[in-house]
Amino acid sequence: MAEILFLVHRAPWPPDRGDRIRSWHMFEALARLAPVHVAALADNAAEAALARAKMARLCKSLAIEVRKVSRPLALAQAVLRGEPVSNRLFRSAALSEHVDKLLASRAITHIVAFSGQMAQYLPARFDGPVIMDFVDVDSAKFATYAEQDRGQPMRWVHAREAAKLGAFEAEVARAVDASLFVSEAEAALFRDRSGLGAAQVRAVENGIDTARFDPAQPLATVGEGEGPLAVFTGQMDYRPNIDAVRWFADDILPLIRKRHPQARFAIVGRAPTVDVRALEERPGVLVTGQVPDVRPWLAAADAVVAPLLLARGVQNKLLEAMAMARPVVASRAAATGIDAEAGEHLLVADDAEAMARAVCELFDDPATAARMGAAARERMIARYGWEARLAPLGQLLGLAA
Repeated sequence: MAEILFLVHRAPWPPDRGDRIRSWHMFEALARLAPVHVAALADNAAEAALARAKMARLCKSLAIEVRKVSRPLALAQAVLRGEPVSNRLFRSAALSEHVDKLLASRAITHIVAFSGQMAQYLPARFDGPVIMDFVDVDSAKFATYAEQDRGQPMRWVHAREAAKLGAFEAEVARAVDASLFVSEAEAALFRDRSGLGAAQVRAVENGIDTARFDPAQPLATVGEGEGPLAVFTGQMDYRPNIDAVRWFADDILPLIRKRHPQARFAIVGRAPTVDVRALEERPGVLVTGQVPDVRPWLAAADAVVAPLLLARGVQNKLLEAMAMARPVVASRAAATGIDAEAGEHLLVADDAEAMARAVCELFDDPATAARMGAAARERMIARYGWEARLAPLGQLLGLAA
């Protein structure tokens, strides 16, 4: 009988951030195929406890270890050993020992690893299928950071990580049966970098739960106040999100407020950094921190904005907003990978003036904004159901769904 080992860099419950949303739905898809053993890491004890309470009864076995390596220590260790910092950050001797014992004692027939950092837990030899879901080309992200950090001390760190991680990603991809990425653009980039073909490198896109993200659901009232509301959602200690909201607050919102003096901008998401919190000093800016449910904020938005300067793969924040029938204004980087038509399902703008103009158009014409939101939801229903998106897993693993 088939049994699957699922290696995941963050325990996938609760599915309240991009990586955990994808890994949770992947876990559910795998569990429909065969019993699943989960070996995971967590950022802290509270997250580990939440995941254990939810997942223990759903798994054949479950092991979650809390990450304890600090970033400075991981950097020092990685430099000494000539390896990626990302791997050191997600290295756990206890989890490695657990995986080794599991493989030795259980009849594991298939392995799926989620996020490149978990490739270090793969056995050197394994007879069954091994699938690596990289999600994004992380090495390309660090290469972009290095370009952005010219003249700054972190440039060397990021350039080194891009090179080391890129070599590691290619080595892993050559060893596994298939490598997955969240969009065809990411998959094509990796094929070009690794020299591997379409049979080994495939796109398996993200989906969206359109029953949960449904504007017809009864939701709490939030965001009340004078003036139209633009909303950004995301993990607010993640650099691309920090850069996005800083750009919007500093350069775009002032242009919007020239036309709509009472316009407001809500930054909704957990773990806002000191820099993000400081944006509340700008007129019209609100930083919520972690909220129990992002849907009320999406429902309250007159426009959902995604002014990401750097974006990899498919942005869950856009799928959620569009499923909630909200009009979206996104940078080209944020919109890349989403199967939607600019001008029909969302608006795409790349510079501050164009983005401000697009947001103002939505504020000025609520009827048009509502039509765009409705078209966006229809697109999400037709194109992005999770079951359809993850259907290729069964075929790749050789297991009938």
